[in-house]
Amino acid sequence: MIAKIIKGTSFSGVLAYILGKQEGKARVLYAEGVRRNVSPNEIANDFALQASMRPNVKKPICHTILSFSTEDTKRLNNLTMNNLALQYLQKMGYEDTQYLIVRYLDGEHPHVHICINRIDNNKKTISNSNEKHRSTKVCKELTEANQLKWGEGKETVKRNRLRGNDRLRYEIFDTIKAVLPRCQNWDELSSALRRQVYERTNEHPPRSTRGN
Repeated sequence: MIAKIIKGTSFSGVLAYILGKQEGKARVLYAEGVRRNVSPNEIANDFALQASMRPNVKKPICHTILSFSTEDTKRLNNLTMNNLALQYLQKMGYEDTQYLIVRYLDGEHPHVHICINRIDNNKKTISNSNEKHRSTKVCKELTEANQLKWGEGKETVKRNRLRGNDRLRYEIFDTIKAVLPRCQNWDELSSALRRQVYERTNEHPPRSTRGN
């Protein structure tokens, strides 16, 4: 089990993405403090109304994706995934606010999307201090407590499906992984990475114009 956390400013944009899957490909597992059997825009209005109590908070949305290993697929029915998401929210301090838990049914590995309001039911802003570190710790605790596998690692990610910054991050990961075993110190690693970058950017040198 691993988590990816994305900050956002537009509830309507996040919910249009989460709930905009082809019919039957996304399933709402739980709704706290918001309606569930209405349009994404109406649900966004529910979130936005509460967030309006703290208009100075520029990014009131915490969009969290919990991903699980394909090895655990048979164990992860809707109830189990919902309970794991609720435990994650409680341990992260998000139990006293609005949130929507949605399971995706079209991926190669089980995962849920959670839209969370950082403005809680008491008009207070939920802190995001050390959020990624705390999230990693919580995921580890829940993974071990429930005898789960870690979510899919970088090695299993389909590179050809990546775009933009995600693609760049995995290219960096792959490059470091390729040269690290033969490097004894930072200087050697730095030199090897520079060579890799040079080789990639010069794979197709310009054709000679001599004799034309």
